Amino acid sequence: MVNNLFILVIPNHLCMKTSFLIIIAFLFSIAITAQTDTYTVNGTSYELKKEVEGTLTLLWNTIDRDYRYFVKKEGVITELVNTKKDNKYQEEYKTTLASLTSGTDISTKKVNLTLGSLRSFFNDYNGKVDSSYTANSFMTKPEFRLGGFLGVTNSVFTSNPNNATNPQLGVEFEVLDPISLPRHAAVIQYKQTLTSESFDYSAAQFSLNYRYKFITQPTVDFYINAKLITFTSFNRGTVVFENIQDDAPVLEANSGSNFQAPLIFGLGADIPLGKGFLFIQYQDFLGLFIENNSEFPTDISAGYKFVF
Repeated sequence: MVNNLFILVIPNHLCMKTSFLIIIAFLFSIAITAQTDTYTVNGTSYELKKEVEGTLTLLWNTIDRDYRYFVKKEGVITELVNTKKDNKYQEEYKTTLASLTSGTDISTKKVNLTLGSLRSFFNDYNGKVDSSYTANSFMTKPEFRLGGFLGVTNSVFTSNPNNATNPQLGVEFEVLDPISLPRHAAVIQYKQTLTSESFDYSAAQFSLNYRYKFITQPTVDFYINAKLITFTSFNRGTVVFENIQDDAPVLEANSGSNFQAPLIFGLGADIPLGKGFLFIQYQDFLGLFIENNSEFPTDISAGYKFVF
């Protein structure tokens, strides 16, 4: 059974799969570029990410494989540095932060030059000087989305001789941080593939997914979906095998389950509508560590999810 295989993609589809990978890499490069802005610091331009925004704004990025951190206050950008002299760190960044936060009782003594520690410090300071400030650190205000969907699939990761399509339905639960990590989301999904007259196959699948929104607009978000882990229980009804001895057909039930880490990619779009989102998905078009059945993937669904 194709379901139980856990191998690399087959060579005769390498060209198509390579093309998909190139597209995915291109979309990721666009997304990474879109998250950064250009800032000029002491005459040098840097592409920096905005981690915390407020009276004191935290900017950062990896530059030449080094983490670089910058603080912006009243339009002036200063780099936070920690040079080493005589085998001892000088911790200049603490002096810089103390100067910029003078007049408050916030201490820089325990601040480390790491993204998490700086994020916490910046949020604490901004909250003290601005009563309307909302901390924009990771998962401060998580958003949950719950919805259901309907669609069709040709189940390319199982044997499907006639390339038939079956109806599918499911539910998914999405968690994201719209303030700190608006482009990223974790999704738990349940998908049920229903049997049909043309293809006696059904499957129930639970999956853990990661989503990356490479385009975010007020009217639509486009994202790449990656299935990281799946548990699938399937049933093919009966399968006909040939009896080698007397050429008589043999009917055999074929069902089972598997647990995999297949890394299967898909695309999707979220469209704001009412108190939630209309979403459209084209899933399961590329699996890196699972073999397909040589057919072009058809896995299309649409649904609606509420925000709470």
